[in-house]
Amino acid sequence: MQRRTFLKKLAKTSVVIGTGLTVAGTISWFSIDAPSKPLTVDHLLSQLDGLLNTANQSQNLITKSQDWDLSQIFTHCAQSVEYSMSGYPQHKSELFKQTVGPTVFSIFAAKGRMTHNLSDPIPGAPLTIKKPLYLPALKRLQQSLIDFQRYEAELKPHFAYGQLSKQEYALAHVMHFNNHMQQISRVS
Repeated sequence: MQRRTFLKKLAKTSVVIGTGLTVAGTISWFSIDAPSKPLTVDHLLSQLDGLLNTANQSQNLITKSQDWDLSQIFTHCAQSVEYSMSGYPQHKSELFKQTVGPTVFSIFAAKGRMTHNLSDPIPGAPLTIKKPLYLPALKRLQQSLIDFQRYEAELKPHFAYGQLSKQEYALAHVMHFNNHMQQISRVS
């Protein structure tokens, strides 16, 4: 009888501890820090203007990435914006885009920050090749965002998040770029 009582108490304690760990992990995962800069396309365009001015003043940008150079990073970000208007080449399953994808996007949106594997290409997108000059790719990104702001037709579903409004897509594009900016440094 004592063994049975001990096992019941052990099981209850395990459930409480396990639930506590789950709740604690969830709370830290959902903790929200206020973004340090506005999460708007207009602000992103002003950042890109700053990067273009840096390049014009003979200050260089360098990438901390072992995988991608600056041209690849900016091209990748431009592709994402362009595909929101023209359609992504490959998608996750419809089940994923109706469950996991929107949940992940909601968490990113609540946090004001996205994290993803910074060397993963967009599924089905042409691979970007390393190029010594990054200005054309930076200008392509800038133009894609201007085109996005002017775009009035229905946006295409995101390959992972599913259908997003224009405001949600704008937020996704800004967070995506900000995440990739972690790979970039300025040097004089």
